[in-house]
Amino acid sequence: MQPKTHQNAPLDERITGALVGAAVGDALGGPVEGYSPEQILERHGGRVHGIVGPWHGDDWRTARPLAPYHKGDGHVTDDTLMTHALVRVYARVRDHLDAYAIADHLVPDLMTEPRWIPELETEALPLQRIFLAEKWLVTRIHYGHADPREAGTGNIVNCGAAMYMAPVGLVNAADPRAAYAEALDVAGAHQSSYGREAAGVLAAAVAAACTPGATPDSVVSACLALAKDGTRAAIERVCEEASRHPDFESALRPLREAVTPYDTVGPDYRAPSLGARRPSRLHAIEELPVALGMVLVARGDYRHAVLGAVNYGRDCDSIATMAGAVAGALGSPVPEDWAKTVAEASRLDLWEPAATLTAVTREIFDRDVARRRAHEQAFASLGGPACSD
Repeated sequence: MQPKTHQNAPLDERITGALVGAAVGDALGGPVEGYSPEQILERHGGRVHGIVGPWHGDDWRTARPLAPYHKGDGHVTDDTLMTHALVRVYARVRDHLDAYAIADHLVPDLMTEPRWIPELETEALPLQRIFLAEKWLVTRIHYGHADPREAGTGNIVNCGAAMYMAPVGLVNAADPRAAYAEALDVAGAHQSSYGREAAGVLAAAVAAACTPGATPDSVVSACLALAKDGTRAAIERVCEEASRHPDFESALRPLREAVTPYDTVGPDYRAPSLGARRPSRLHAIEELPVALGMVLVARGDYRHAVLGAVNYGRDCDSIATMAGAVAGALGSPVPEDWAKTVAEASRLDLWEPAATLTAVTREIFDRDVARRRAHEQAFASLGGPACSD
């Protein structure tokens, strides 16, 4: 398979591709989340190749363990709700974010602003939809008055912060090191250990994907240059395995086997092991390494990467969200029919957050240039080397 990226895509196209691509991946993965590739194959009479309906059909309102969420038919999940919420924080602050920005802006957004929730098919507070690991933000910061920089400590360690960190990578487009550092600060309000680390590395991956001439291999190299401990080891092992496969069908089981030593959840996704989601320097979340692996298998092609993530199963809405963000940032087009269907089904404008973040990103870059020049002048005045234009 030849890469289908557009390596010369401008900033606005990359931001749009990443955010729309993440939302579409999320919507495709939602209805098969929690199941194995074999179960997905049996349920759908083959692999999933696009938008599908709820796992339990018309019984989605009462079927356990998913009720009352309408997962499927193009509905985005909390991954996209949180991503769009973070974009709104950037739109308010119009500068780089830290953990205090999460406390001052994201937490109130979740608690006080009713929005359309596609899976509930009603308007509600985002807080009423998000998972317990995200409710932790409100519990610890609003009610517990924790220091935002440390509020993530004690939460279960999962992909909750990583799943919505693509905007941080986009604001720091082509600067993965800066994206990694900013995401670690932002995610400190939400996660600790390898959950926080994954947020930093996902942001770095998206930033690296925005670099002109970037490829899936260069994105993975940027991640490995920054990732620490079990996260680095898991990415290295999964991507090494991914490089051997020409398509996602042959990669589904091998990628799961490659990430298994680092994943704490265990073989039964709905019945986690006793040691699941506990802090550790030896482990990693499953979602990020597999997402990067699927982007490698797909040679950067959006459609193939997202379908690989979806058919992998387990936490596949988040895996597809991450794979979609990276492939979109590389410039691979998101299928228009998928994006249109998801936008209509979810009653969301998937393109408005991208336009907003593009404008904010340009403002932040201008601020960065001014700050850097001021620092250069100050350093030169101290006897340091003068900068030449």
